[in-house]
Amino acid sequence: MRAVQITSLEGPSAVEVVDIDAPEPGPEQIVIDVKASGVSFPEVLQTRGLYQLKPPLPFVPGSEVAGEVVSAPSGSGFSTGDRVAAFPMLGGFAERAVSGVDMTFHLPDNVSYEEGAGVPLNYLTAHFALLKRGHLRNGESVLVQGAAGGVGTASIQVAKAYGAGQVIAVTSTDAKGEVAVAAGADSYVLADGFKEAVKDLTGGHGVDLVIDPVGGDRFTDSLRSLKDDGRLLVIGFTAGDIPEVKVNRLLLNNIDIRGVGWGAYVMKRPGYVAAQWQELVPHLESGALAPPIGGRFSLEDAARALEMIDAREALGKVVLVP
Repeated sequence: MRAVQITSLEGPSAVEVVDIDAPEPGPEQIVIDVKASGVSFPEVLQTRGLYQLKPPLPFVPGSEVAGEVVSAPSGSGFSTGDRVAAFPMLGGFAERAVSGVDMTFHLPDNVSYEEGAGVPLNYLTAHFALLKRGHLRNGESVLVQGAAGGVGTASIQVAKAYGAGQVIAVTSTDAKGEVAVAAGADSYVLADGFKEAVKDLTGGHGVDLVIDPVGGDRFTDSLRSLKDDGRLLVIGFTAGDIPEVKVNRLLLNNIDIRGVGWGAYVMKRPGYVAAQWQELVPHLESGALAPPIGGRFSLEDAARALEMIDAREALGKVVLVP
């Protein structure tokens, strides 16, 4: 089968398309005929050896897929031909992948394979961030950094689906702002000077929650954009720089900074992801959660897909279509 491999740690441009044997399933694994694979920032980090998951070279990256079941263990609840989304962690950038039964999910009929490949990582992370770590309450206001990317658009939609009031997107360009609004944000502000713009939009009060997958030099002004008892949720550092905080800022306004490590959390809690998926299903079926697809690439163009994310040019979810 055709697959994308990371054969060296020289960055996105160094990935290669190769012919390799199809993966053999373990006793509790499902074989999936991949129709679409999600591309995310962790794969960019893996091309440089900077992600916490460091398999020996060469390896096939790709943590999320959607497709049709080829084979499944007896009693798993899956049958040949079922439409599924899955989180295999590795191996998704290929024509076939294997995924654990507990990380494979029935895909609603109204959700396309490309959309399905955009759900597992971003939407489950956003759900965990906003509900489990952020304790989002009905009517609360949410500020989303990096709002035109995969995590950003997912966070906008999950926030709205679960009762957020005002959702403000922060983007680097007007074009990205339009993507964020199309995903469901009430308004957008540009990253340059966003703190004052947020103050104007909230009548000087600030927001209850900040979703931050960006980090870097926006971090301090994100803290300053919180109202009393506000929470900033740290999801990642696509800007590259890991910010530091002077904790007196937390004390003065009774605000929190909370880490969002979805992967670390779910690996210790069997069954949690399946419960998350079941909570998302009604919103997927209603169309409230619908990943905007910002780029479609063949396996042969995987390097371009990764470079788009690396350059922070992605508008919505980037997918590979074998």
